[in-house]
Amino acid sequence: MDKALTENYIALLREELIPAMGCTEPIALAYGASIARQVLGQLPRRTRVVVSGNIIKNVKSVIVPHTGGMRGIEAAVAAGLVAGAAEDGLEVLSRISEEQVEAIGAYYEEAEITVEQSSSDRVFEIDLTAEAEGHAARVWITDHHTHVARVSRDEETLYQGDLPCSEASAADRSQLSVERIVEFAETADLEPVKELLDRQIEYNTAIAKEGLTGKYGAGIGRVLMLSYGDNVSNRAKAWAAAGSDARMNGCELPVVINSGSGNQGLTASLPVIVYARELGVSRETLYRALLVSNLVTIHLKTGIGCLSAYCGATSAGCGAGAGVTYLYGGRFEEIAHTVVNAVAINSGVVCDGAKASCAAKIASAVEAGLLGMQMYMHGRQFLGGDGIVTKGVEATIRNVSELAREGMRETDREILRIMLECSGGTDACSD
Repeated sequence: MDKALTENYIALLREELIPAMGCTEPIALAYGASIARQVLGQLPRRTRVVVSGNIIKNVKSVIVPHTGGMRGIEAAVAAGLVAGAAEDGLEVLSRISEEQVEAIGAYYEEAEITVEQSSSDRVFEIDLTAEAEGHAARVWITDHHTHVARVSRDEETLYQGDLPCSEASAADRSQLSVERIVEFAETADLEPVKELLDRQIEYNTAIAKEGLTGKYGAGIGRVLMLSYGDNVSNRAKAWAAAGSDARMNGCELPVVINSGSGNQGLTASLPVIVYARELGVSRETLYRALLVSNLVTIHLKTGIGCLSAYCGATSAGCGAGAGVTYLYGGRFEEIAHTVVNAVAINSGVVCDGAKASCAAKIASAVEAGLLGMQMYMHGRQFLGGDGIVTKGVEATIRNVSELAREGMRETDREILRIMLECSGGTDACSD
């Protein structure tokens, strides 16, 4: 494979497969707040946060780690201001002590933190201004979770572009294709990616085990195991769902994310890990299957964007199906058909924010990926002209991108409107 293309794919994996503690949208808020406190030099008396609708949607219902169970934008901002460590990136809240948890709660009760929805068209935007002693620090994060576009103190711009600790893309995503991904996975020297993949296996397996044994959220992973048994396909769904159970509901273990999302990182990796153990394949084969699953997920997400009304787990479920297909000996033809079949099955699942039910959507996405594989194994497939499916895997992926990015914009706005009108913490079946 072309050396430049190989290096580009490795750079892409290094950008995407990074650790994060907690749901990445509240963590991005805490990250921005921690930078603002550093610039201000003290805790602010007032903080104004202007965010895009998708930030509101994905922060509303998840527990912020190390806050004693608090939820929401104000909680994430308070945690970042009081105890966040900006140098830790998406693990900004990972080193909080018990004393600091109490301090976060006290500050949350007394601080003036106001939240507004941005009027811009940006899907991902955090504009945070913190004020104290006649000074103001402003941090502007756009496009993805650690892309700090500007930092200022009073009227002085301190940074324009990227902070040294922020993540800006150096890889060319336009070079992604299913055929090239499979070729890369087959031929790449594994040494540059072993550490990334070992960390993904270790972190994501650990949080899945925690989700299966602890009491988190709706306990979807445990329900699956109790209801459908210990067969490998059910285990693949249950482990991925259990990781999300824990992560969405306050677990303080890190995950290795994919495309800016821990849930997508769990979905793309855990089914492949489960199947690799069941099949008894070598560590090298597992690595190569994970390259397929991670890169197919990134490929599908690239055209959609980091946040939309289209559930990101759907793309990661396709990636998982592709990775498992690789474990069974499938290569480009089999993997391409698996992806197309999975897309046809599950496209249209909406994202109504990060919350406990994400675990169930993950289980559905993994099921779609596995069914897409089984269909082709048994000589069945969806054909061009079946809904959004068209001739060629790349053309079908483009259709999905257009549907999610352009076609579902109004859906996204309506989802947010409904969410903001809904009551929280109530029995959904009671009047």
